[in-house]
Amino acid sequence: MLIGEVARRSGVSARMLRHYESLGLLRPSGRTGSGYREYSGDDIRRIFHIESLRSLGLSLREIGRALDDPGFTPSALVDDLIRQTRDRIAAETELLTRLRRIDAAEPADWADVLQVVVMLRALGSKSAAARQRAALSSGDEIGVPVEALVEAVLRETDPNVAGALRWALARSGDGSASLLAEGLGSPSAAVRERAVRSLAEMPGEESTAGLREALADPDAVVRGQAALALGTRGVADAVPALIDMIVAGPNDTDAADALSMLASDTATADRIATGLVDRVTHDAAEAPARARLTQALADIPGATAARALVELSYDVDPAVALTATYLLRLREAR
Repeated sequence: MLIGEVARRSGVSARMLRHYESLGLLRPSGRTGSGYREYSGDDIRRIFHIESLRSLGLSLREIGRALDDPGFTPSALVDDLIRQTRDRIAAETELLTRLRRIDAAEPADWADVLQVVVMLRALGSKSAAARQRAALSSGDEIGVPVEALVEAVLRETDPNVAGALRWALARSGDGSASLLAEGLGSPSAAVRERAVRSLAEMPGEESTAGLREALADPDAVVRGQAALALGTRGVADAVPALIDMIVAGPNDTDAADALSMLASDTATADRIATGLVDRVTHDAAEAPARARLTQALADIPGATAARALVELSYDVDPAVALTATYLLRLREAR
């Protein structure tokens, strides 16, 4: 088969076939009497093998080794191709994300585009000071896109930079709460905690919904942060998590303060008092935890809390009994 017919049937141009030949990658099996290249069936199969390997991203040099080197092992090359492809996809994805963020900033001219690029680079800087400056400048006319701020705050470990980023997000308007809520699905508890801390500083129903979702988080710290934020918003669903925080110890004072804020109506106050007493009397809590639970009744109004303190004033644990007695005296003095 002559080169023109091979080119037509294989889809590989005659020029490319000659290039393959110049590299030693493909050698026609024969020549006609007039000196024209003549390709055999084996030659045609080799052409298709070359094109198949090219479709996988192999270079022509790699293809030559794959076809001619008896000691060549394809697995190593395939593994390398997988790595290269992943790196290329990651780079392209990063570029696409950057372009989308620039577009979201709605730049008016190339100066605006360059400003957004500079700010995005600053958010990813190794310098905490640079990251903080970028967060604080996000309120300028051309600011940092919300998506970039959310990504930055979810990965930020420096507390000062994180505070600046949360401030920037709180000023960013619509959309940031829903993006932060996506961070609650992260496998990292630290990322979920950052999402909760950011949602806590944002008003509105969307952020409250995200905080409610975090009450079911498997990590106690994440649940506690969500409960404290919801307590300040008057969301009674936070009561069980706040009581858990008192039992655990850390931040028990903050949890008790949040419970007292929630106890503004009789029904919620009775629910809180009942929950605290149940943990004191029926839970296998250690003595310090029982004392903390009793102390948390101090600012819970209503008859249920008062009756609970009377009962606890006779508790077998002296610390619990003394605490309850003291709180009763305070209530009577009011």
